[in-house]
Amino acid sequence: MMYLNERIDDLQRGGLRVIQRADAFRFGTDAVLLADFAAPRRHDRVCDLGTGTGIIPLLLYARENTISADAVEIQPDMADMAARSMAMNGLNEKIRVLPGDLRSIRTLLPHARYDLVTCNPPYGKAGGTLLNPDASKRLARHEESCAIEDVACAAAWLLQNGGRLCCVFPAARMIELSDAMRKYRMAPKRIRMVHSRVEKAAHLCLMEGMLDARPGLIIEPPLVIYDENNAYTPELRRIYGL
Repeated sequence: MMYLNERIDDLQRGGLRVIQRADAFRFGTDAVLLADFAAPRRHDRVCDLGTGTGIIPLLLYARENTISADAVEIQPDMADMAARSMAMNGLNEKIRVLPGDLRSIRTLLPHARYDLVTCNPPYGKAGGTLLNPDASKRLARHEESCAIEDVACAAAWLLQNGGRLCCVFPAARMIELSDAMRKYRMAPKRIRMVHSRVEKAAHLCLMEGMLDARPGLIIEPPLVIYDENNAYTPELRRIYGL
């Protein structure tokens, strides 16, 4: 069933499609970059926190179809739309969508059962940015119901020993993300900075933390989105499957 203002977008990945609403939050480049960075492994048990349209589990499945995933979304209408996307793709048995608040993760999902947790959290710091008047976009973009420490706390509950949390976050707040991971026993293990152009400062940070791991950080080569001709770089074309 489709509702008013909904559309179906082809992900250009093996026929997978996603339902989105023109008047609500829609996925962007950051979700695509995170799914590539997270690099799921065979038979990983995945949990995506704040899944929105369900785009990240879909992209992870497109990359590695042996995974199973649970996807948590606080907005009931968005959770319903994501669940309908999974049904449309025949993935109900592989990707389960749960309506609920990640701050109450202990009532939603079991302890220490997951290999990988992903999250594209709200970027707007509480009290630091103007709030979007649209409720759906406000929840997705501002720390109204989800701060980065909430994400780290939920991931620490979900992950088994050695499990990974992968997030995309504003580069300017990278230290906050690192501190939140370390507070909840996750050692930052990989960081990749994202630049719109090679001469521009980084605007996003991709970070992986590992639960109960020894310190040891790899700084990966920067990811640049556009070349000097304002076209996608070869790596972005690879990530998008172009």
